[in-house]
Amino acid sequence: MLFNSYGFILLFLPITLLGFFWIGRLGHRPAMAWLVAASLFFYGWWNPAYLGLLVASILFNYAIGTALSARPNRLLLGGGIAFNLGLLGYYKYANFFIDNINAVLDLGWNFEAIILPLAISFFTFQQIAYLIDAHRGETREYNFLHYCLFVTFFPQLIAGPIVHHREMMPQFARKGALRPNYDTIALGLTVFTIGLFKKVAIADTLAKYANMAFDAAGEGVALTFFEAWRGATAYSFQLYFDFSGYSDMAIGLGLLFGITLPLNFNSPYRARSVVDFWRRWHMTLSRFLRDYVYIPLGGNRKGRIRRHANLFVTMLLGGLWHGAAWTFVLWGALHGLYLMVNHAWASMRARLGWSREATTSWGRALAWTLTFIAVVFAWVFFRAHSFEEALLISRGMLGMNGFAWPGTVEEFGWAGQLLSEAGWRFEPLGNFKGAGDLVLLGLFVLIALKVPNTQQLVAARHRPLNPYGDETVVARRSWQPSPRWAAVTGVVALFTLLQLSRVSEFLYFQF
Repeated sequence: MLFNSYGFILLFLPITLLGFFWIGRLGHRPAMAWLVAASLFFYGWWNPAYLGLLVASILFNYAIGTALSARPNRLLLGGGIAFNLGLLGYYKYANFFIDNINAVLDLGWNFEAIILPLAISFFTFQQIAYLIDAHRGETREYNFLHYCLFVTFFPQLIAGPIVHHREMMPQFARKGALRPNYDTIALGLTVFTIGLFKKVAIADTLAKYANMAFDAAGEGVALTFFEAWRGATAYSFQLYFDFSGYSDMAIGLGLLFGITLPLNFNSPYRARSVVDFWRRWHMTLSRFLRDYVYIPLGGNRKGRIRRHANLFVTMLLGGLWHGAAWTFVLWGALHGLYLMVNHAWASMRARLGWSREATTSWGRALAWTLTFIAVVFAWVFFRAHSFEEALLISRGMLGMNGFAWPGTVEEFGWAGQLLSEAGWRFEPLGNFKGAGDLVLLGLFVLIALKVPNTQQLVAARHRPLNPYGDETVVARRSWQPSPRWAAVTGVVALFTLLQLSRVSEFLYFQF
């Protein structure tokens, strides 16, 4: 069931929300049971066959976590982690490894295709974190119903954020959690509507431009410089608004039930370094990789070379987590290299007595430009279905497939003549329409850089959504539970609902 579907918005959500508060009058346990049942129904809507897998995973991890809380045991912890990784490895990576073994050794093994269960990466990582925290004595859960809700809470079940037990359950247990707070409900509807608009009106519109370029490359078309950059940039913003939209919708849904989910997306295209980018993009995954992979590997405690190696390995695993394909591994490797260069540059600046970050407007502009170009270039490997497809687009982005502009030499006069002599071609292009495309992409850059993000817009009324203290909008423009904001939200919601005939999945659902 998709957040951006009539069935979810007009049936499932209102029934679940009204049922939660109505049953809440009977007590805490019935309300929690209702929410667990609704969340399991939400998950099972996709493929009921895999509902048993989710339940089995919950039962196993609850039993191991309870035992670890009572008596920490490294062997038991290792077994619990191995079970979870084995489950993930079988469903997500078995076909990938068999295909690669066949390619290298020419064994011809036949292995039945395995359908990837929805959200297995998210609920597996979430429960691994729980086991480790239980072993460390940082969290305890002896109530099975609470644990089920921690894993299955439908706003964050399918594509995150990856939450810690200690972030969620105290909120459900607090006094007054079962009574509706109408200001918080109004805020949740506003945040949900903003996310829905990002997904439906922006991300899905950009999808056609990205798909045109990548589909052409998949058919062997050598895209020229501007065609390749338009396709890569369109995908970068499609993914940006798609994931930002999902994150807003998840947070908005949580607020309807009085729950504040952790921030997972904080305007990453404003970053002026790749380090800062990963502080802003998929923040809960970055937190997981830092706390449960990078730091256990040694972090930065064992010298500069080991630190860089740990960064690289962590990002390789982060790439592989996103998908069972070498293109994802290469995407992770690129970001691992980016982070190594970023840290080396920062260390060199510190040794020279310079500020760790650019202090002039030109320096900041250059830092942003280099970061944005590096991130967009890496997204090509994230999106492409094969190395061949990725290489065709990346070659085009590097100018190796030539430069072309739609139109004729005569239209541009002496400038066209000079460019023609320099090797530019003037011809009809299937994947680039000229200046209009550049203006459109420039508009999205300005939106990402200058328009207040959702948490900035609402922070004046709900500070937990902006825990980093980012600059908020001026008070008279910030969100308020007022008739004016109700009207604006209603108009945006109506406009977006009318576009739902072209329903599409969120991109992060495939991970």
